[in-house]
Amino acid sequence: MPQTSSLARSCGVNARTATGTATAAGDSTEHLGLVFRAHYARIARVIGRVIHDQARAEELAVDVFLKWWRTASAHGDRAEGWLVRTAVRQALDELRRVHRRRRLDYALQLMRLAPPTPAEIFDARSDRQRTRIVLAALSRRHAALLVLRSEGLSYQQLAAGLNLNPSYVGSLLVRAQTAFRREYEKRYGPTDTR
Repeated sequence: MPQTSSLARSCGVNARTATGTATAAGDSTEHLGLVFRAHYARIARVIGRVIHDQARAEELAVDVFLKWWRTASAHGDRAEGWLVRTAVRQALDELRRVHRRRRLDYALQLMRLAPPTPAEIFDARSDRQRTRIVLAALSRRHAALLVLRSEGLSYQQLAAGLNLNPSYVGSLLVRAQTAFRREYEKRYGPTDTR
């Protein structure tokens, strides 16, 4: 977008037109369009220079214009300065957000990379062993339903794989879960999680 002269920019920014104050919603929207066309490229460049991401800079520039439109005190002769100042603030806020997000991602990555403790390894092995023992004690159909459902199969896939009526799969799964819980509690005592 070519640069316009300072006088033309200030005329495009002035909230009051030659015919009076823009009070109707149509006039206000039209005024926003004029200001947007006059200053969008510059505001997007200012933000882009700060955050080094032109696509995000363009999104933030639109946000700046929407804020300007909602802030009646920003209209008038000082609108251009308000737009630039708000654009810089938006860009700095975005930099801070990105920096916080990176720090959080790094911290989460470090937590994920932490090796399990011996107690966690023992508990996981113990849980797997108990689950295998309980599944072995269940009927073949109940065990197969639970294992296949834990692998993410849908009701339709379960019905097809185990030659079941698709309308019965839900109730059969509930029965299998109940049988599993009873057998587990019979062998290892009541559990707190449900």
